[in-house]
Amino acid sequence: MADRPLEIVVITQDVPRLAARLAETCPEVIIHAGGSASAVLAHAASARVLMGLAQSITPGLVAATPRLQWIQAFTTGVDPLLALGLPNHILVTSARGIHGPQMSEMAFMHMLALGRGLPRMVDNQHRAAWERWPQRLLLGKTAVLVGVGAISEDLAVRCQAFGVRVIGISDARGEGRGFDAVRPRGELVRTAREADFLIVLAAYTPETRHLIDGTVLDALPSHGFLINLARGPVVDEAALIDRLQRRTFAGAGLDVFDVEPLPATSALWQLDNVLITPHLGGMSDCYEEQLLPLVMENVRAFAAGGHARMRNRIISGRAGAAA
Repeated sequence: MADRPLEIVVITQDVPRLAARLAETCPEVIIHAGGSASAVLAHAASARVLMGLAQSITPGLVAATPRLQWIQAFTTGVDPLLALGLPNHILVTSARGIHGPQMSEMAFMHMLALGRGLPRMVDNQHRAAWERWPQRLLLGKTAVLVGVGAISEDLAVRCQAFGVRVIGISDARGEGRGFDAVRPRGELVRTAREADFLIVLAAYTPETRHLIDGTVLDALPSHGFLINLARGPVVDEAALIDRLQRRTFAGAGLDVFDVEPLPATSALWQLDNVLITPHLGGMSDCYEEQLLPLVMENVRAFAAGGHARMRNRIISGRAGAAA
């Protein structure tokens, strides 16, 4: 059995070319690819590795993979995988470190669109209405980034180039590249009062559920904007809708939601102080190129038995400890 080739099941949702690229660069492994969990189910029995967006790895697919030893997520967040209650012997690795450019650009898209009133401009264009108003600059504004990690650091560096003051909120770190200051979570409410933009990038865990609650939202100044690029439940969505309807602060840019796709019945669709994007933050037109070096390195290390050399280990694959 030790001589059997390594078989990998790849769910190609959002990364249609990755399986072919991986097969070219790692010809010693067997790749089974499909666009969904159901499309690859027939190959699961012989596979030792599953790959895909974290949310694409279903309980049924895991149950159908009795030889499973490793899951490579194509996302930074792996909360859907951790929620599966995986056995301790299964290694989980993430794609942490590749999403900084696209997440930063999504944050800037929201900041610029909200601050300058882009939806209003688009509406005026549709109505052939010539309307002008003072344009709000990013220069001199304060962005509060909730969560200090690789993505936040990439965003912070870019913010500095625009003359934006950057404050981070984190209990895990006291400093970060590009940050003017990093404060503990206990100072979140106080710091929210300083925010022109409160940008949520914290990983979703039981501890961060509704981290951005009514108290934090009430601390936002009347001209402030909330931007959520993390996970929907990090923000108390009911409290958010209430404040947006009452216009206690300027508005929100939302890329993630409690339920996705966002139901047509959600009140968020009807609010003119909200910019909605359909969970696009981690996507890019070069995602395969961003992912391939990381995945290729991990495949080769795994095949050689070098689990300790694999990048972005979330669960160790032996004791289930964080790595």
